[in-house]
Amino acid sequence: MKLKDNFSPEEIQAFCKRSDLQAWLAVVLNWVIIALAFALVAAWPNPLTLLISLVLLGGRQLGLGALMHECGHGTLFRSKALNQWMGKWLCAGPMFYRIDDYMSNHLKHHAKAGSVDDPDLSRYQHYPVSSASLKRKILRDITGRTSLHFLRTTFRANQITTINEQGKMRFDIGQFFIRLHAGIISNLIILIALALLGRPELYLLWLASYFSFYMVFSRIRNLAEHAVVPDLFDPDPILHTRTVLARWWERLTFAPNHVNYHLEHHLLPSVPKYRLAAFHEALKQKGLLERAEILLGYPELIRRLTTQEVTA
Repeated sequence: MKLKDNFSPEEIQAFCKRSDLQAWLAVVLNWVIIALAFALVAAWPNPLTLLISLVLLGGRQLGLGALMHECGHGTLFRSKALNQWMGKWLCAGPMFYRIDDYMSNHLKHHAKAGSVDDPDLSRYQHYPVSSASLKRKILRDITGRTSLHFLRTTFRANQITTINEQGKMRFDIGQFFIRLHAGIISNLIILIALALLGRPELYLLWLASYFSFYMVFSRIRNLAEHAVVPDLFDPDPILHTRTVLARWWERLTFAPNHVNYHLEHHLLPSVPKYRLAAFHEALKQKGLLERAEILLGYPELIRRLTTQEVTA
């Protein structure tokens, strides 16, 4: 499908228009919800508020990842410099991502999606899986093993060694800090801010959600985009990418910051997140989504990810 055959240049330009007001609202709202999640436990510490806080924080951590993705594409703010700064410090850093590394891989994904050369293919190629297999994966997420694997991979990828005067390999902690300084500093700022408010222990909530609900939400979000689609190896995004229409509670968990409009993003990556819903409606009105897989809600997506296990 060629968009230029269905939309005028003026229409496409309108969908791609960036708004600093909308961008600031997205970033501020994300961090306000994070602050409220901390405040909830500070004011009423009990098992229920702890659970609610962890869910909210996990959703907002995924939300920061979605905003990092927007900044990497240069679609959140009007200014390239502001996209880079905000993406690095307020979005990628708190999640221990390096935005440049992320975008290097992500742009390859856009270029090769729908083919065997997609660098993300291994994440969703082998679905559907048995329900037992999916449960094991989610158990690894919720118990922190997925996060530990991610951090080990990140640290090894950024570990730089040098040869000292005796000819021995030495870990260069200075270069390591330079590469991961945004993640280290931004997390220290979160801890210091909570300490200045007299509640440094609340930082443990940030870590606990990172090692549990964040990875669960991130896995389901990733699978929603390309797993069990009509044709994973067709170059047409209509067939190798999916959109899930999210309910309010799903926007707090699996689908923050319009990340659920993934088909629309692949069709026109220059559309900012705050215009994806309108772009979806325009595509729908023109009958361009008739062959697309558009699901209502993530429970239906989860059902599609699993197969019935055959028992003897």
